[in-house]
Amino acid sequence: MFAPILVLALQVSAEQRIEPIVQGGIDAGAFPGAVVVIGTRERVLHAQGFGHFTWQPDSPIPDPDSTLFDLASLTKVTATLPAVMRLVERGRLSLDSAVQYYVPEFVGQGKHRVTVRHLLEHRSGMRAFLPLNTETSSVEEARARVLSEPLRWSPAERVEYSDLNAMLLGWVVESVSEASLAAFAVEAAFAPLGMRSTMFTPPPTERDRMAPVGLWRGHVITGELHDQNAVRLGGVSGHAGLYGTGMDLARYAMMWLGQGRFGEAVVFRTGMIAHFSRRGPGNRALGWEMRDTTQSDNTGSRMSPATFGHTGFTGTSIWIDPERDVFVVLLTNRVFAPRTNRSISVLKRVRGALADAAVDLRYEACGRAPSC
Repeated sequence: MFAPILVLALQVSAEQRIEPIVQGGIDAGAFPGAVVVIGTRERVLHAQGFGHFTWQPDSPIPDPDSTLFDLASLTKVTATLPAVMRLVERGRLSLDSAVQYYVPEFVGQGKHRVTVRHLLEHRSGMRAFLPLNTETSSVEEARARVLSEPLRWSPAERVEYSDLNAMLLGWVVESVSEASLAAFAVEAAFAPLGMRSTMFTPPPTERDRMAPVGLWRGHVITGELHDQNAVRLGGVSGHAGLYGTGMDLARYAMMWLGQGRFGEAVVFRTGMIAHFSRRGPGNRALGWEMRDTTQSDNTGSRMSPATFGHTGFTGTSIWIDPERDVFVVLLTNRVFAPRTNRSISVLKRVRGALADAAVDLRYEACGRAPSC
């Protein structure tokens, strides 16, 4: 599917390349529907929906402005991360303080040395995953199970991407802010940026605009989270549970490209943005993943080494390049009955091709000027 796209890239504009790239993923059976939003710190250059909510041609076409996607692990950087940043900016949270200081129940051998920074960098020593949905039967049991989990490595010894780190960060936010993560994320980022469609636990009235993530005995399941650990934790967790639209995520990306500004609003201080998006150990920044320059999956070959972003298991991704002044948001419902056994591999190639097209589109639309 991708060889014709590469040939086509030599003959058409970047914007004309976008549709065949995404449609190629649909035709390959990786996902039934998607939205793409590409832009700079000042404006959106391209926003489009593709395919359908399901594999049925009469199901709705995803819309960048209205379709709600299960963002999965994008929750980590879209809700939990800005909540942490807001508390740091207010002087209420220190990245180098022990997690135990904020969450005293986090006890066990070596845990007194685990800091908030270690959680953000995925260097806490916690394992990657726990099947909370099968090992526990309530929110309280699930929380206690995570807090009692022993370290597998010494803090700072190695990078191990872990959902447990983000769960802990969510509880740190709740302890310090004295509010739920869902409520404080609204205060920290969603409200200042006008992200009105970004939310945890959407009400039933929103189901018609939600891209489904599963089938049960032939019936489409809409409005239920794909991540069962997030379900066990009540639908609100630092690692997953958030829903959002392509255009809302575009606002968030534009703020990062704007060094904390979105339009006339100053959402975060410039220094905060620079600090949290600086490359650290193991190809990680604080919360973010940095572009892997050794391969083209996910980020292509044209984005700069300063690019940071994140992906989600449901088929979501956001990549932000501060040097090229461009971002690309791709939201899909890859987990909805994929028609190929290699859906994630196909999706990674789609992401990479889109990232290259996004860089080209930025220069075609804006030229070499500092901004559009």
